[in-house]
Amino acid sequence: MHKLPPRALEYLNAIARYKTLRKAASRLNVDPSAVSRLLSQLEANLLLPVWDRTNNRNPITPAGEELLQYYRKMNASEQATLSRIDDMLNLRTGEVRIAVGEGIIGDLISSSLQSFLKKHKDIQLTVEMAGAQDAVNLLQEEHIDFALTYASANHPKLHCHLETTHPLELIVPPGHALTLYKEPVTFDSVAEYPIALIDKSTGMGRLVSLMEEVNHLKLVPRLRTNSVSALTNFVVSGLGITFMPLLTVREEIKGKRIVVVSMDSTIFSQAKVRVLSLEGRELTLAAQALLDHLSETMMFLANH
Repeated sequence: MHKLPPRALEYLNAIARYKTLRKAASRLNVDPSAVSRLLSQLEANLLLPVWDRTNNRNPITPAGEELLQYYRKMNASEQATLSRIDDMLNLRTGEVRIAVGEGIIGDLISSSLQSFLKKHKDIQLTVEMAGAQDAVNLLQEEHIDFALTYASANHPKLHCHLETTHPLELIVPPGHALTLYKEPVTFDSVAEYPIALIDKSTGMGRLVSLMEEVNHLKLVPRLRTNSVSALTNFVVSGLGITFMPLLTVREEIKGKRIVVVSMDSTIFSQAKVRVLSLEGRELTLAAQALLDHLSETMMFLANH
């Protein structure tokens, strides 16, 4: 069976609408002989007549009606597809999947995400909370479009769209003994007090592990968790100290429930928030629009 030529189906549809060959050709602005010749070729391929040249009231044969149903469905499908593509071009629809570190997600949810979803009401967004290593895995397995990570290790297969510096700070309860230090606190000094640490699969956990290696010192946490909220509550309740980016606990600092203590650490001071995607994989239009929006509205991305 030969393929159905779209031009022949267009001619047949015109004859069905205008009833005669000459009227159809006139509407299509083509020579009547060209219409007749192409439809004759179609009939020869099908071994069936598609229109009755002597019938000016109902010229389309049963075989022709089958072809017209196919042609009209094809046109409708094409228009629907073009409409969806137009929606994507104008950012009316789309799907975006991202991963965000827990220390950053509060900044994302507070206003940036709300304003984006309000502007693009038909874009579907999936947000996964993931530590730095988990986010890298999600990117490599192509489960997400991009990731916002804190203190993630460099990776040859990932592309960094932007990065901002946010030191990992030592945070303590008000009145803690470490607040009395006039000089930056050393890592050795921190080890003397009850401490909570986040899981090592996170960027914050990775930095603490690096500091332990450099200082040949192993911290023994009173609490080990993967929850930033648990770390924050540990400090606010006066149980001990921990490490956190300043922006993650800005409200607690503003409310004087937490105090930031200056610390002597190049490793901590150079910690960065990065927006990463898989190298060589172009972001969709919707994903790029979200990234552009977040880079303009998120405090964690503001100082790039």
